[in-house]
Order: sequence, then structure tokens, then C-alpha cells
Amino acid sequence: MELGTLMPLENASIYIQKTTIGTISNSDGKFVLMVPKEYEKDTLVVSSIGFKSYKTPVNEFDNSMEIYLEEDVASLDEIILVADTRPKTGNDIMLRALERLPDNMPESPYLEKGFVRHKERNRAEFKWLVESAITLYNSGYDSIANEQIKVNVDQVRKSYDLRDVDSLLVYTSYLKSKNRNLRLKKDNLRRDTIKTSSLVKAIKWNDTRINGLDNLFQGKLNLLRKSGDPKALFGKHMLENHQFNLDTVLVDNDRKIYKIQILEGADYVDLNTKGIFNDGYKANGWIYIYWDTYAIKKIEYELIAASDAQKSRSKTLFDTNVGHKLEVSYMEYNDKMYLNYIYYETPKLVNVGDKTIKPEEVTKEDRDARFYYTVQEVLFTEIIVDPEQVAQAQNQTWDSDLFLPRPYNKDFWKNYNTLLENEEEEKLIDDLTQKYSLYKD
Repeated sequence: MELGTLMPLENASIYIQKTTIGTISNSDGKFVLMVPKEYEKDTLVVSSIGFKSYKTPVNEFDNSMEIYLEEDVASLDEIILVADTRPKTGNDIMLRALERLPDNMPESPYLEKGFVRHKERNRAEFKWLVESAITLYNSGYDSIANEQIKVNVDQVRKSYDLRDVDSLLVYTSYLKSKNRNLRLKKDNLRRDTIKTSSLVKAIKWNDTRINGLDNLFQGKLNLLRKSGDPKALFGKHMLENHQFNLDTVLVDNDRKIYKIQILEGADYVDLNTKGIFNDGYKANGWIYIYWDTYAIKKIEYELIAASDAQKSRSKTLFDTNVGHKLEVSYMEYNDKMYLNYIYYETPKLVNVGDKTIKPEEVTKEDRDARFYYTVQEVLFTEIIVDPEQVAQAQNQTWDSDLFLPRPYNKDFWKNYNTLLENEEEEKLIDDLTQKYSLYKD
């Protein structure tokens, strides 16, 4: 909790010092962390940017007590006065951080083990939930991301799917992807003339192209890993569609850290996603950069519809102008920054419901059921840098299909760190699992 307001702290880092074993707190400020017995005398750290850290030996931690973190802010004026040779504007600090990426990011191949929670919901309920254990292979910062990043789904804990397959909007897009010259609108299609299997295939295609794990790690929204790409969002032309304003200097686990606001630039952001109109966004958010090394600790990044074309499309298809919401944090290990946590939220092309109703007659219930969005969270808790283990993993078959149901392995999940659901999620997941059981019966 935050000491001044007694409000829960979401996404606080909880970890064993000098290891990669850790987790984050949920929106209720709660967490669960399984610690191997050999670390019971090590130090447990609870930290959050802008707060003093809490530290205690693992074997002395009382999980029934509440933890309070006190605000900790450095003096921006004092720092600027003594820093004559340092960059002084947000733009210059950000450029220095990108310049230092080769020093701060891992240069050698490595593996990371993590937990994925994929949620799809409308405004009323969950429609789909997938929870998986994954392995990420990364060949190092200097390599090409879309060729040298691999993902494997190792195990599945939950896979519940209650979505309606009656989505002519997706089916129309699917047909057009197969035939670019096809002049077809969803209004020209009738559900009773289409095989359910064909609709399911279309939805699977849409799942993979929008929310596939390959897209998450190899796409442009992997902002630092893709910075060497000529069209990277955070690359050599970054200041054309972004501006950065130095807000203040905070403290993170006893280290000074710049808090910099991300603002829109002169040009629109274009994700260049294959088969999707993804142009006409403006950027918004925050980025946190360590004062001493210029290593990037955390990025909070939104893309908001700004052009007339994107505003119209976003409102019609998704009923929101926020097209992409991303949070990425990094953990330091052996003086390098590795992925720690990813939160990615985006509206989903589903748009189900009765479209014959006049706009003025649409009820709140109908709107709540019509528009979907997905959330993907990834928590990494193990980093493997041993060359033999990394090389051995290269020989395995890599399968990144998050949406393929797999058998449940109870023994595997007994000792695997996962993200703790908040109270609202627990209720919605319970409702979903009950409906799923009835559906399966």
C-alpha cells in the first residue's frame, strides 16, 4: 500500500534480491510468490518507482501483514544544477538512452521462462481465458527481432472459450485476406449459409494475427528490441512522431530515475501491421530511465486515434479511440536489462450483436455485449544465460500457438510462479468456468 493514501499499489515489484525470482502486485495490491527453499535466508524486496523499498529476509516475512511504501522523490532542480555535462531535456535523455541500448541490453543469446494470461472480454463478462507457461528465446540485442526471437508454449493451465462464432465482420476480413480483389461487405453475408467450421477458422486467423505471441515479441510494439529497425517507433526517426518532456526525477530502489512524459510528435504513428489499417495514431504515456546508466526501466505507452480516418474506424469498430495500451518493465540481471512484465491491451475485431437496431435504440446491454477487447499479461521469473542450455533449447521444436488447447499438467503448476488475479477477475473467471462446464456437458 501507499503510505500517504493507504491505496493499493498495482504492479509493485516483489523479488528475491540478486535473483530473477519475482512477481508483481495486482490491482488490489496483493501478490503470491513461491520461493525455493534454498533462498529462504535471502532478501525479499518490495519496490515501486517513486517509493522507498521494503526489504526483509524471506524466512522472516509475515504474509498476513500489510506492507506500506513511503514516497521517495529526488529534487529535479538540484540534479539539473550539478549535471552540467548531462542531457537536460526529455528528448536528449531519450536519445542518450537509445544510444546506450547496446550497453544496457543483453548482447548474447538467452532464454526466459514466463507466465502468460490472455483475457478476452466485452464490458459485461469474460468470453475467453488462456493461461500458459512459455519459454522465450532471444539471440541478443544486435540481432534482427523478427528472425531471432522465438516463443514456445510449454504448458497450459486454463483454456476456456465461450465466444460467439457468429462474427461476420471477422469472416469478411478473413475472406479478403485470401483474395485482395474481393469486393465484399459483411452485410452481403448470411450466417445460415456459412459453415461454423469456416467461422471458427476465421476467428482463429484473427486471434493469431492480432494477439499471437510472435506478434507481441517480434512486432513494432516491442519498442526497445525493435529500435534498430529502420521503421522502429523508438529508433532513428523517433522524434518525428514522438516528443519527450522531462517531468521529474524519482527514486527506484535507492537509485535516481528520470520520469519522462511521452507526447505526440509532428507526424502520426503507423504500426504497418500486415493486413490491418493501423495508421493515424498519436502517442501518449511515460518512460522511466535510470539516472546513472540511462537504462530504460519501464515504459507506459498508448496509441490514440488522431487522424480523421482512424478516429472514424476506431469509433465504428471498437467504440474507443485507444487502439493500443502497452506497459513494459525490465529487470536488471548481471548489469543487463531483461524483460520482466508486459501488459498489452487492444480492442478486438468482433463487433457481435444485432446490427439492425437503429443507433438511437441501442441499449447499454447491447453495447456492452458488442465491443470486445483483449488483454495479454506476461510475467518473466527466470533468466537462463548458460550457453549450453541456450544452445540445447535451439534444437527443440518451437510452437507459439497460444490458442491451441493442451492437456493440464497438475504437477508442473505446483511450483510455477503465476500472476495473482484481483477480486473482480476471480469472480469473472469463476463465472466463466461454470458456464464452460455447462457448455462442455
